[in-house]
Amino acid sequence: MFRLEAVKKSYLQKGRTVHALNGVDLEIPAGQLVAIQGPTGGGKSTMLQMLGALDRPTSGTVSVGGKAISTLGDGALADIRAHDIGFVFQHYNLIPTLSAQENVEMGLAPLKLPAEERAMRAAAALASVGLVERATHLPGELSGGQQQRVAIARALAKNPKALLADEPTGNLDEATRDEIMELFVQLWREGLTIVMVTHDSAVAARAQRRLRIKDGKITEQV
Repeated sequence: MFRLEAVKKSYLQKGRTVHALNGVDLEIPAGQLVAIQGPTGGGKSTMLQMLGALDRPTSGTVSVGGKAISTLGDGALADIRAHDIGFVFQHYNLIPTLSAQENVEMGLAPLKLPAEERAMRAAAALASVGLVERATHLPGELSGGQQQRVAIARALAKNPKALLADEPTGNLDEATRDEIMELFVQLWREGLTIVMVTHDSAVAARAQRRLRIKDGKITEQV
C-alpha cells in the first residue's frame, strides 16, 4: 500500500533548514494497522502528509498504491486523496451549520457523485459507525466521541483503500478514546489499512504494528 525509499523532506524555518524526514525507508502493506509515535517535531505529521499524498519529498520515492507521488501532477495527487485515502483529524473539522448526514456528504464532493448516491453512501457510513439516529443532528448537538464518529464516517463514505488518522483520540476522555479505538480495530479487521499518529501509548498498544519517529528517522518498536 505504502512504500518510502530513502525519503528526505527539508524546509526552511526562520532562516534555518529543518530536516523533517531524514532518509526514511518504510513499507506498509495493505491491511495493516500501524501506530506512529514520537516527540513533537520529530516528523510524525510530515510522515502522514507523505502517506496521504499531501506533499512531495525533497528526495527519495514515496509510492501510494504503487504510484510514485513525486512524479505525479497536482491533479493526479488530488485524485489519490479523493478516491484512495480517508483522513481523520484530532479536531473533527465538521461544519457546525450542517447535520451529521450533510457533513458526511460534503466529504464526497470531490467525487462528483449524483445527489442520491451521496445520500446513500453517507447514510451507510453513519450506520457503520453507529450513528443512524444522529444523522439529522448538528455537531453542537453531539458529544465529542459522536463528532469523531461523524468524521470517521466522512472518511469511510468514499470507500478508501486506507485511513490516515492524526491524533484521532487526542480530544477524548479515556472511555470514549477506547470506544473510538475499538472502532478502528473493527475497521482494520474488516480489511482497511489504517495508519495513525498518536501520543497515547494505550492507543498505540492496540495497533498491529508500532513505529517510532525521532529526528526524522523511523524505527520499529517491539
